[in-house]
Parts: sequence; structure tokens; C-alpha cells
Amino acid sequence: MPVPTPDTLKPSKDFARQVIAFAVARRPGTGTVYLGGSDFKVCSADVTAAKFEPTELHAHESYVTGVALAGDRLVSGGYDGKLAWYDTEAGKVVRTVEAHAKWIRKVVASPDGTLVASVADDMVCKLWDAATGKLVRELKGHKATTPHDFPSMLYAVAFSPDGKHLATADKVGHVVVWDAATGKELAAVEAPVMYTWDKVQRNHSIGGARSVAFSPDGRLLAVGGMGKVGNIDHLEGKARIEVFDWAAGKQVAEFPGDKFAGLVNRLAWAADGSWLLGAGGAGEGFFLFHDVAAKKTLRQEKVPMHVHDFDLTADGRELVAVGHNRVTVHTLG
Repeated sequence: MPVPTPDTLKPSKDFARQVIAFAVARRPGTGTVYLGGSDFKVCSADVTAAKFEPTELHAHESYVTGVALAGDRLVSGGYDGKLAWYDTEAGKVVRTVEAHAKWIRKVVASPDGTLVASVADDMVCKLWDAATGKLVRELKGHKATTPHDFPSMLYAVAFSPDGKHLATADKVGHVVVWDAATGKELAAVEAPVMYTWDKVQRNHSIGGARSVAFSPDGRLLAVGGMGKVGNIDHLEGKARIEVFDWAAGKQVAEFPGDKFAGLVNRLAWAADGSWLLGAGGAGEGFFLFHDVAAKKTLRQEKVPMHVHDFDLTADGRELVAVGHNRVTVHTLG
């Protein structure tokens, strides 16, 4: 069955919640989603049910910013620096690990479900055995401070579709590609436009590379953030996506944004590579669809909340987005 085109996107469901959801993972082939949010809780819910009723599974000691499903294990991470392994079959937490020295920003599972990667503001990416929780290796290649000597942040991490590579991205737009099996740094690309430092108004900065995603063939790497900002107290920069041939260290496309302001917090490619989807927001949220090969924007759609994360089904036909006080479902095709 061919991948649906962006012009078929339409809203299906819209659920209001009095919480900011930062992360979502969906159990393949079902309507079950797992959410992490500002209420410190990890919840499950069924987006196909007539009534959306999230059920608390367990809690962290601060914001839950990452959830990843590896087989029957749901791994969550938060600003408390901890990773928790929840057995979805047994219905209980089976392991909690003091994983990072600072806030955890993202947690993802490898395509085969054997590894879990976490990144945090201690500027380290850690790979964990998904079944045992054992630390496999640490990846260190991001500087702890920005060029202006302020603390940096490690925002994003993603596996390549074949699981052989891993990409991490930080506040100054430095993006590293790693060999997942050896931990060797293979390449680095730069997206400096996504970082703004303003010494006039405030001695601090804003922005950063907030999302990364490999193309289906693993050759290209998309990086999401926002453009330069005038008033760094606001997310007023235009949503921005850059695409790199990471092995060559060369940018092959850029989409500087001409409609929506805010951060691109999540990226995903269609299974056939025909389009790239970015989502995020500031005061309002957005979906952005781009044809990378043609360097063309296909569709820009307003969403009723700042989107922090989404889950796109493998066939590209359903999209569950989460963010400020809402969970939405969109269909394609």
C-alpha cells in the first residue's frame, strides 16, 4: 500500500487534558499510547476509545520528558535524572536507575527493541540494554558549555532505521552521528542558525537543535529547531529544518520557515522517504510537511497546541500528537 500524501491529512480526535504531555509512544497495531508529562506521571490511554481516559502507571519525581517502548518494557526518563523500566504485561515498575546527573531530555528505543538511548543535560548519551537495564556504553562528544560559557543542553537523540547509527544534537546546533555498536563518533554536522545568544538584552541564550531523524535509507539526517530570535525571552524564531548528507558533512536542503514560529520538537520521515514531517510550536502548534528531494514545502498546518512529541504509525496513516493541554489524532489517506 502506498504512503499517503500530506494533502490527505485531517483531524480525527481532539482530547483536552490539564497537563503538558512531553512524550508519547504507541504500541504498534493498537490504540494504546503511553504518555509522559508535567504532572510527573507516566500514563496509558486508548486513543480509539469513545472516551479518552489516561490511567496512571507510575510516577517520577519531576517532569517526564521521554517514553520509549522496547517490546513489553516501557522505559521513561525525566528531569529527576532517572530511568524507569515498566513491565507492561505485569503492570509494575521492575527497575529504576539513577541514569544522569542532570535533566533527561529524550529517551528512544532502537528499531529492534534491544537498546534504549537517553540524553541529558550532563551532555552524555547513554545506551542501555533494554531487557536488563545494564549500561552498555556512554557517548561523549558534546561540550558542556556554549561558546559564551553558559551551560549547554543535549536535547535530541534518534536511531537510524537499521539501528546501526545514532544521532545526538545539542543547544548550539552541534549534531554528532555515532556507530551504535562501537560508540565511535563517525561524523558531525552543524546547524548554528538554530542557536541565538543575546548579550544586549539578557546574558543567556535560546534555541538549539531540538530534534533529529534519519531518512529511511539512513543516508540523510534531518535536524529541527528554529531560526534566529530577536527577543530571546520568546520563541519568536521561525520554525526551521535543515537536512544533511551526514557522511559527507554537507547540508542538502533547508526549510527556514515562512509561516509558523517556534521550535521543531519532533521529526519523522514517510516510510518511502517521499516526505518529512516536523512538528512543534510556540504560542500555537504546527505540522510541516516537506519534500526534501525537491526542496519543496508540501503543507503547513496549524495544530491547537504547542506540540512536544508525536507518534506516526509505520504506514504513515495515523498521527498522535501531544503537547500543551491536548492530545490530538490525525489521519492520512
